[in-house]
Amino acid sequence: MNKKYFLELADYTIWANGIIIKWLNQINDEQWEQVICSSFSSIKQTTLHIVSAQKIWIDYWKNIPEPAFLSVEFKGTKTDLIEIWDKLSNDLKNFIEIYPEDKYLQPVTFRWPRGGEGKMEFWQSFTHMLNHTTYHRGQLVTLLRQANFTALTSTDLATYYHIVKH
Repeated sequence: MNKKYFLELADYTIWANGIIIKWLNQINDEQWEQVICSSFSSIKQTTLHIVSAQKIWIDYWKNIPEPAFLSVEFKGTKTDLIEIWDKLSNDLKNFIEIYPEDKYLQPVTFRWPRGGEGKMEFWQSFTHMLNHTTYHRGQLVTLLRQANFTALTSTDLATYYHIVKH
């Protein structure tokens, strides 16, 4: 558990998010909004959840007072949300580049979405955020297929190591 490892995971996240963003830019508004049975009711709502969660964790790590869930306040377009996501992906790497390794074991206080506070060590919360994003990116693949978008490729970590790191 060191900065190099976390930077590599941030690079993977930027890469995988970038692939999903390219797909989202290719779908139409009907596909974006189509109601599909999943954890969230559409590609739009699943994307909003991913982006909101990534943003809130970065805010918690930065000790932003009163961070807000983007999913509660977002009123923008698909393009707006995709731009926010792209920026957040890069913000994640920038944050890791400056975050001191000696703080990896320090607790991060966060709010559960349905109320109450929790604490995890930074490294645990970082790993959780990456895992959470990966889980919901997988759901987006299924949602996109159900919305008849089939120009999909793998965003798996092993694929990243094979394609990008070789």
